[in-house]
Amino acid sequence: MTRSPVARLRRTQVHRTQKGVATAEYAVATAAGCGLAAVLIKLLTSDWGQQLLKTLFELIFKVIGIG
Repeated sequence: MTRSPVARLRRTQVHRTQKGVATAEYAVATAAGCGLAAVLIKLLTSDWGQQLLKTLFELIFKVIGIG
């Protein structure tokens, strides 16, 4: 199938304009992941978070028969 030079040029232009979109999406996903990690760290290092983890692990140990 032979394409005209104009069709090839249009296809190239569309491809070039979309090139940075994937990089921007990765940057947004990375920033969101870092933000979520920061919130989790802050939550789990608080007194409430420490108590939650302690209770959760005690429950798990009881379920598997260790504690």
